[in-house]
Amino acid sequence: MPVEIHVVEDPPRACAAMLVGASVRSGNVVLTGGSTPRDAYQELAAAVQKVRLDVGETTFWFGDERCVGPDDERSNFRMVRDSLIEPLEGVVRLDVRRMQGELGPDAAADAYEDELREAGPPRFDLLLLGIGPDGHTLSLFPDQESLAERDRLVVGVEHAGFEPFVPRVTMTLSAVELADQVVFLASGAGKADAVGAAFSPDARPDPHVPASMIAPLCDQVTVIVDAAAAAKL
Repeated sequence: MPVEIHVVEDPPRACAAMLVGASVRSGNVVLTGGSTPRDAYQELAAAVQKVRLDVGETTFWFGDERCVGPDDERSNFRMVRDSLIEPLEGVVRLDVRRMQGELGPDAAADAYEDELREAGPPRFDLLLLGIGPDGHTLSLFPDQESLAERDRLVVGVEHAGFEPFVPRVTMTLSAVELADQVVFLASGAGKADAVGAAFSPDARPDPHVPASMIAPLCDQVTVIVDAAAAAKL
């Protein structure tokens, strides 16, 4: 399917607007890690505070996590807690389903798989993804076996292909297929090669560029980037 690309001056703010739209539907939203998404979550929290948006009926899931404790500075949950959950304390109680990375990759994957399946598994109104300089997305790294997994929604990744080099827990491509809308968010020149390899007009699904494998699975894929990240499109 065609990928909709938006080159904007402020990707986090543009992404936050999409998160607002998805979060007021009382559905399911999947969050990702990274500094640019963190800025988007701060924008979302500010919007909720400003106009008292009702996002308390939405369930927030995680696409991947590092196998560290929730207070570890490398934890995706800690970043979301600091940028989104805690700023909204006293305003709204968010339903956030964290991955228990501290259990280790396989046990954490089993636990999250069970939680997703007990919930339906749910359709995701919006699944937010980043893209690494190597083309990875979620914790699906280039040429790893996890890219071929189709039976499970969540798997453990013993060896991370990109820093921080700690084991991971990640949704699979089968979980991505549950999303009504996938949004990629990236900024900076360091992402330009990967964005170009995944989304340029001649890009094709390639296990060496995991992000390139998403669009054929989904009905709606939006890429939000700044001019620097879009340089190779």
